[in-house]
Amino acid sequence: MKSAKFVCVFCSSSELIDEEYKTAARKFGSAIAQAGWSLVYGGGNIGLMGVLAKAVHESGGKVIGVIPRAMLAIGLAYRQANELIVTETLRERKAAMEERSNVFVALPGGIGTLEELLEIITLKQLGYHKKPIIILNTNGFFDPLLTQLERCIAQRFAGPELRNLYFVAPSVEDALRYISSIEPSDIDLARQKPAKEPKQPEAMEALD
Repeated sequence: MKSAKFVCVFCSSSELIDEEYKTAARKFGSAIAQAGWSLVYGGGNIGLMGVLAKAVHESGGKVIGVIPRAMLAIGLAYRQANELIVTETLRERKAAMEERSNVFVALPGGIGTLEELLEIITLKQLGYHKKPIIILNTNGFFDPLLTQLERCIAQRFAGPELRNLYFVAPSVEDALRYISSIEPSDIDLARQKPAKEPKQPEAMEALD
């Protein structure tokens, strides 16, 4: 029996992006639900985050949002989420998303999305997890970043094994095929235990 897939998606909260990115996010979200996978994401109701969550929800899938309390307070949470996890900081948010996921997908986004993607690649490089990472390269959005990673390899700031840490999907269909082909481990992000356990994030049921 295959283990459940909890797909963590990093993506933009911008409302100003071109429609083609929203179309791809909507298509990917619907496919997540139809495949019986669960979405874990940043909990927002705007930009690609909102489009993605709504697509999963409307297609009958489970939506798990993880959002900092400050963003919840100003009305940025997707209140139809099946589960909403509220954290005190952005760092706690990322940790909660990582711990509840066994597949990571980066959709186009800004500084926050790029930071999340690079951190999860770094954690894999350092052996903290072995979970699949997919870069959904809609409209070649990530081409400059991928070129920079190749430059790191060419100038020996990183080894060629860096390429094995992630899969680049040119289209939604490519990303879905790749996710379907893998057998992710159970939710067991192999982080070292800190000397002092941090405060646990607060879990909330879906908000009406």
